Amino acid sequence: MYSYTFDSETGGIVLNSTPTNFSKEPRPVYAMELDILGFDKYWDYDKQNDSPYMWAESNIYWYRGVQIAKTKGGDLYTAPELQLVRDESGSIPFGKDDGVKLEPMDIEAMCAANEDLLTVIEDSTVKKIVKEYEKFKDKLDIFHVAFSGGKDSAVLLDLVKKALPKDSFVVIFGDTGMEFPDTYEAVEETKKQCEADGTPFYIARSHFDPKDSWELFGPPSRTLRWCCSVHKSTPQTLKMREITGKQNYTGLDYVGVRKHESLARSTYEYENYGKKQKGQHSFNPLLEWTSAEIWLYVYARNLFINKAYIKGNSRAGCLLCPMSGGYSDYIRRYNYTENIDSFIDIIKRKNSWDSYSETELHSYVTSGGWDNRRSGRGIAGNVLKYKEKTAEGKITIEIMNPNSDWKEWIKTADTATIPLKKEENSNGATFVLLEKDVKALPTAGKIIRQSLKKAAYCVGCRVCETNCKGGHIHFENGKVTITDCTQCHECHDIPTGCHAYNSLKIPQGEKKMKTINCFDDHAPKRDWLVSYFDLQDDFFTEHTLGPNMFTHFKRFLRDAQLIDSNKCSDFSALICDLGWESDTALALILVNLAYENAQFEWYISQMDIGYFYESKLLKERLMADGIKEKAANSVVKSFKRIVGTPFGPVLNFGYVTDENDMIRTKCSISDSRVVLYALYKFAEKCNLDKEFHVSYLYDEDIERDGVSPVRIFGLYEEEELKSILLGLSSAYPEFINATFTNDLRTITLRDKTSNDVLSLFKEGL
Repeated sequence: MYSYTFDSETGGIVLNSTPTNFSKEPRPVYAMELDILGFDKYWDYDKQNDSPYMWAESNIYWYRGVQIAKTKGGDLYTAPELQLVRDESGSIPFGKDDGVKLEPMDIEAMCAANEDLLTVIEDSTVKKIVKEYEKFKDKLDIFHVAFSGGKDSAVLLDLVKKALPKDSFVVIFGDTGMEFPDTYEAVEETKKQCEADGTPFYIARSHFDPKDSWELFGPPSRTLRWCCSVHKSTPQTLKMREITGKQNYTGLDYVGVRKHESLARSTYEYENYGKKQKGQHSFNPLLEWTSAEIWLYVYARNLFINKAYIKGNSRAGCLLCPMSGGYSDYIRRYNYTENIDSFIDIIKRKNSWDSYSETELHSYVTSGGWDNRRSGRGIAGNVLKYKEKTAEGKITIEIMNPNSDWKEWIKTADTATIPLKKEENSNGATFVLLEKDVKALPTAGKIIRQSLKKAAYCVGCRVCETNCKGGHIHFENGKVTITDCTQCHECHDIPTGCHAYNSLKIPQGEKKMKTINCFDDHAPKRDWLVSYFDLQDDFFTEHTLGPNMFTHFKRFLRDAQLIDSNKCSDFSALICDLGWESDTALALILVNLAYENAQFEWYISQMDIGYFYESKLLKERLMADGIKEKAANSVVKSFKRIVGTPFGPVLNFGYVTDENDMIRTKCSISDSRVVLYALYKFAEKCNLDKEFHVSYLYDEDIERDGVSPVRIFGLYEEEELKSILLGLSSAYPEFINATFTNDLRTITLRDKTSNDVLSLFKEGL
């Protein structure tokens, strides 16, 4: 909510009444973390952990308002480098050489100095909690606080207790089984407090042991996050059904999500329906809080502190998460070595690439191999269970040694409107559909396919059961039974219809992967582009580039669709008319490259907006995917060349820091028609139906042939995209209609092509 400054007197922080739009998320630093990072070599301090000594903002460390150090790098096995910040005389501020001893923060004085503003924050949040409760108290079956054992949920629970009557809510700890050992201590302490004050406290846990599920599904990855549904959402839903005694209960969960935590969460709203758990309301009372305010509240109200934070962890979460990395992974493994290594052993054992050397396997674990997995290829012991091919107007599907009974799952599909021929055999079954039927009824065809995928791969994770509000799906000893199915298809609202299939699928009939290293140390430079657009057709005979430069620049021009053979294309003429250095022209070129050039596609798909990537990390990710070291080096270095052209400063595609960290940023778009062009190119590349849900643009768990326009341009703020789509619908109804009414959010593209969209730019000229 509020900005803060560091206080040289107390060693703490002081809030001021200026609202903050961006927080650097400060966190307290204790002696244990200082020891881990090697601070004791340069600074003198007592080895006590009752009070912190300083604050960290990301990797920068502040002592009494003075920056004294920062860290760089680090991975699971390698400590981050401690970089000292020296004063003008070359001395280390507050260092041992000056005979200085670091003093702990004066917590009591810090809290007293912030009490007035902290009370304002507390009172306003309590009012929000009460207001939300009053709004729904006569409409819902259950209110619950989602407790994780971390600092945010501890603050949330304390506020809800102050706001709501006793017995009006329950607390549920979603135990993934992969929590930090210190988190379980925090949970036990909180449970005792709840029992003492009469607050019902429950623990929800999957019937799967986490290590067993990693064996069944394969290790989770950034795009295959089955673990959240299996170990978090599903057990909580089952627990609330048990508490309410209702299969189709409706509830509201108070969640400790804050928008300052990450770029993705910055778009969250206070209230939502169905985003966290299907068919349920969620409310985020702490949405505007910064970590500075969270920590002040923790200290001022004397809340129990999870020792994971004292040991240097910035967040309390799962032991080994595909979404973490670098410094965070090192701190986790340092503190919980045996626990972490048990999961690393599974990652190594489930990796089937026998040709990996020890060095390559190390890289696979530390820098992007395991957490970048997109399919079941490379999972040891994984076998093909679902096979599909289309020929002569027929779609033939084979399921081989299926895990469950297809006769049960097919009950969820409409086989009346699409006839399905079937033939069982000793190790499975074969099914035949007519291609024309599936094209005429694509949704019904999709559900049939997904039913058979479920049959082939189901491991009884119970996610389908929790999606079914009618209670028609039951599992007993892992065996599924479906009765009186209404074919609402809620059980199919899972990536590819089944988490196990989605994680273990083995892509079939793929073309050989395009070479990602498209430019081989000869990525385009600004003066090459200037020369091309100045000379146009004459460029091919009058350029001054060397042979290799010319070959690779032609590749860029061809993939950007600026040339056709050795002639400038009509698209190139349009770009010239628009002014090739304008953000509009560059955005149109970027769209073509995103769908035609494997190297640009890799930058877009692998680099999240606003995230600082060390070049070493990106290089090792490429090598983990089978790219040779020289080619990986070239791809990484080329990014700097590309953002050195107007793609960087004009379009805002990205930049490289002085430390060689690479960042992709949200593009600057002044003409929304480029989004319309991207939507048509996306639909053409992915062979999409003309009508699809807006959510499809955001869903990155789906394997498809093209990257979403949302990811290309960084349009992650839903209100911004909504405004663009509605504006396009109003201005160009013959091209697009976007609908945002109640829960209906759809995009309908007309019977046009991406080339037709380009005609809009020509008409404008």
